[in-house]
Amino acid sequence: MKSFRFLILFVVFVLAVGLACSAVSGGSAPTEPPVQQQEPVQAEPTMELTQAPTEPPAPAPTEEPPAATAEPTEPPAPVSKYFKEEFDPGAVLSNWETFSLGSGDDSNLKIQQEGDHLMFDLGAEDLYVYYIFNADTYDNVAVTMNAENRGRNNNNVSLICRMNSDGTQWYEFSVESGGLWYLYAVDNAYNIIDNGGTNALKQGKEVNEYKLVCNDNQITMYVNGDKIKTVTDTHYVFRDGYVGFNISSLNVLPITVNVNWFEVSEP
Repeated sequence: MKSFRFLILFVVFVLAVGLACSAVSGGSAPTEPPVQQQEPVQAEPTMELTQAPTEPPAPAPTEEPPAATAEPTEPPAPVSKYFKEEFDPGAVLSNWETFSLGSGDDSNLKIQQEGDHLMFDLGAEDLYVYYIFNADTYDNVAVTMNAENRGRNNNNVSLICRMNSDGTQWYEFSVESGGLWYLYAVDNAYNIIDNGGTNALKQGKEVNEYKLVCNDNQITMYVNGDKIKTVTDTHYVFRDGYVGFNISSLNVLPITVNVNWFEVSEP
């Protein structure tokens, strides 16, 4: 009996120890799975740049750029109030105008630039050809002209001052090829203020210089530097206007005159 009782106690003891060990080891209670460590992933090496990066393209403009304009060119220089026109090949003759009077037909009239002068070939008798500078007007002024006779010795060369815009009034100093001279106040007619003769004029196919000074109501005339006369006008008293010159034929042909230069200056 003692042996059997002892055996039973021994078996109970073994079972109790077994249960205790099972409890300590966790028994059937779930346990968390161990954390699996991943090997670190190494980044791929970057490629080294062999060229400098290019700049990004410029954004498209939202507005059209203004159209390119040509650089402004300088305007042509204005004609000086006082000048000397030599009628050379580069002469600008757009500031001059011409008209004719008298009974002659101007259909054969020739006015053309030749070399260093302006040639007038009238082509008809009793023809008065005027060549007027219309870019400016003058009150007190001196005009001088150098001209050569290349035709018959039977013509008139004249200087003009204070021609009005209608071409109906002006002063005119006219010299015949024989030496006679006239000072006209043209007022819808040729009115003689004074006249006379001069030995200063070179006759024939010669070069002569003519000068007219209009200063207030005094008009002074010269031929080849010699003073012909000063006349005081108290009747017509034209105030200001254009300047120019005249080549006239009388009763023989051919009448050809080369105008070498024309000068406008202060009186």
